[in-house]
Amino acid sequence: MAAAALPALPPQFKSMQHHLPAGQELDKREPVVAYYCRLYVMQTGMKLDSKTPECRKFLSKLMDQLETMKKQLGDNEAITQEIVGCAHVENYALKMFLYADNEDRAGQFHKNMIKSFYTASLLIDVLTVFGELTDENVQHRKYSRWKAAYIHNCLRNGETPQPGPIGMEGEDYDDDDREVGLSILPGQVSQPSTSTAEPSDMPTSNYTGIHIPPGAHAPANTPAEVPHSTGVANNTIQPTPQNIPAVDSSLYNAQSAGEVRLTPEDFARAQKYCKYAGSALQYEDVSTAVQNLQKALRLLTTGRE
Repeated sequence: MAAAALPALPPQFKSMQHHLPAGQELDKREPVVAYYCRLYVMQTGMKLDSKTPECRKFLSKLMDQLETMKKQLGDNEAITQEIVGCAHVENYALKMFLYADNEDRAGQFHKNMIKSFYTASLLIDVLTVFGELTDENVQHRKYSRWKAAYIHNCLRNGETPQPGPIGMEGEDYDDDDREVGLSILPGQVSQPSTSTAEPSDMPTSNYTGIHIPPGAHAPANTPAEVPHSTGVANNTIQPTPQNIPAVDSSLYNAQSAGEVRLTPEDFARAQKYCKYAGSALQYEDVSTAVQNLQKALRLLTTGRE
C-alpha cells in the first residue's frame, strides 16, 4: 500500500529504527496501524531534525508515502477521525500484548511472543501522535519492553524464562531493548533449552520501586490468569467457577440526575470500558466484564466515574 521505497534511515532518527519496520510489516494486515506508525516517525523526525539534507530527503519521501496511503484508505473513519484512529491503534496494541502475555503465562516462550511484546511497546509509542499516554499505557509499554528483553536474554543464554512478573528492581534495560529490536525485526531467537535458570540468575528490569502483583500489569481487559476448563472421565467439560462481583443495584434503574453533559472524552472512556468488557468475555472472565460494564453505565448516566 505504500509508495516508493524510503532512503536509508538517517542516524539522527536512530530512536525510531524499529517503528518503521513494525509498520511496514502491517501494510497488508493492518494498513491503518501501518499508517500511524509512519505518522509517528514523521512527527518525531520533524522534531528531531528537519533541516539536515539527509533528514529532509527522508522526511519528504515519508510524507509521500503518507499521502499515498491516506488516499488509498479513502474515508476510513480511523484515518478521518482522530478518536477512532487512537482507539484502533490502542486496540491492536492490546491484542498484541494479550497474545504475548497469555503465551508467557502458559510457559510458551518463542520468537513470535517476544516479537508481540516488543511490537506492542512500539505501538504504544505510536499512540503519542494522539496526545499524552495514559498511565496505564506507560506501564504496559515498560512491562512489554522488559518482558521482551528478559525472555530474549534467557533464550539466548539457554535458560528457561520464568512466566509472569518476576524481580522488578535493578539494572536498566535500554541496551537490551535495542538488541531485542535488532534481533526480532526481523531476526532469529534461539529456542529455549531444557535448563532452568535459578532465581538468583534472573535478570531484573527498570521497574524500580514499582510492585506489580500477578495480572496487575495487564490491561483492564486481561484476566490475571486465563481460565482453563477441566474435563471429567466422560470427556464432558465442566464450567470454570467464577467469582462474580456484586452488582450496584442503583444501576438497574439508572436515571440521570438532571442534565448530564458528556464530553467526547467521556464517550471515548465509555467505549474503552465496553471494549475491555468484551475482551474479558473472550477469556470467560466474568468479573472483569461486569466491573467494566458497570463503569461504562455509571459514566454514561452520571457523567462521573
